[in-house]
Amino acid sequence: MARAWLTDRSVLSVSGQDRVSFLQGLVSNDVTLANSDKLIWAGFLTPQGRYLSDFFIWHEAETLFLDVPVGHAAFLRTRLSRFRLRADVQIEETDLAVEAVWGNENAGDARADPRLDTAGSRRIAHAESTGNNETLNAYHTHRLSLGLTDSSDCESEKTLLLEANFDWLNGISFQKGCYMGQELTARTHYRGLVKKRLVPVQSDRALPPSGTILMDGEREIGQMRSSIGTHGLALLRREFWAKDIMHEGQTLTPQLPDWFREETP
Repeated sequence: MARAWLTDRSVLSVSGQDRVSFLQGLVSNDVTLANSDKLIWAGFLTPQGRYLSDFFIWHEAETLFLDVPVGHAAFLRTRLSRFRLRADVQIEETDLAVEAVWGNENAGDARADPRLDTAGSRRIAHAESTGNNETLNAYHTHRLSLGLTDSSDCESEKTLLLEANFDWLNGISFQKGCYMGQELTARTHYRGLVKKRLVPVQSDRALPPSGTILMDGEREIGQMRSSIGTHGLALLRREFWAKDIMHEGQTLTPQLPDWFREETP
């Protein structure tokens, strides 16, 4: 059991009478499902359906809170504000912090991470102490062991949500109405056009750095994303999800988690 203040996260507040309908038209998941007991996880896309950011959405009384990557906070406040028009919506940065709880720890007022039961839970509060990098690394080691995507695993204006497994980790609603970037997301889902996905990989020593191109002979088959030590994520072509990959004399072995699904190309 473990707890860690996530110093790489920030919290935005979205208030005003139109807060739910405003976000509902912009993000990939159903904002109406967020309540006092339940978080939702959603992607925010370009109009062409490419990744810009992702966040957890909390609903507290008259306010939605967005648990966002710290490096995206100012950008998201500015970008989301462009869509307010005449809507009764106010978007502000806050001094709240995010804490992750996993293992057998009593989560108290935390809410379950909606991606996986084994992911643990999250809460927002005024942090008494933001901890240190070791505790943050412990959380990301846990995240990578489960194959969970982070913002550092997605390329802005390039990554598709299905490539980052949002469809398998409860980050997309295919029943809600329109949202920005929906057309490409839905078309990719219903036509089964996902040729590559983020896959957990493991090695017997430290993995190559993020951005490293992975090859099979003369053919590019993927790219490393985030890693800590011997565990990480790589964006891999479908035909290499179950094959060892050689990189400069090092073997990278995909570790498909239980939630990874069989698909028909």
